Amino acid sequence: MGARKRLMADKQKEAKKQTAIAKLNDVPTSPRKMRLVADTVRGVEVNRALDLLKFSKKAPSIPLEKLLRSAIANWEAKNPDQAKELDGGNVYVKTIMVGEGRTLKRIRPCPQGRAGRIRKRSNHVTIVLDVKKPVQEA
Repeated sequence: MGARKRLMADKQKEAKKQTAIAKLNDVPTSPRKMRLVADTVRGVEVNRALDLLKFSKKAPSIPLEKLLRSAIANWEAKNPDQAKELDGGNVYVKTIMVGEGRTLKRIRPCPQGRAGRIRKRSNHVTIVLDVKKPVQEA
């Protein structure tokens, strides 16, 4: 039983070597706005994703582009012998998750002595890169 678990653990380690993760916490943008930009690059090859983010007019694309560059650097550090995979277009954005961060609550004066609440939202973004598996012909 122990040898079987060790074999599964080795398989998981090999799979983790192929993937690269980058996280960005407390981005001062609402999660909804960030998800609009994140949806455009999910499942896309990394060089194309960089182009999409670079030429996007939306403000959250700037920190997302920096995060993607960080994830690419992490992938290159983990896989120094597979640089041709990056140039060949085999590395893609496997998952991109946008979670809600902390909300700063502020108060704004309103008419008749009332106070209106302002919620300054933030988010956490996680990108996972992976290599496309070669298609095997039957």
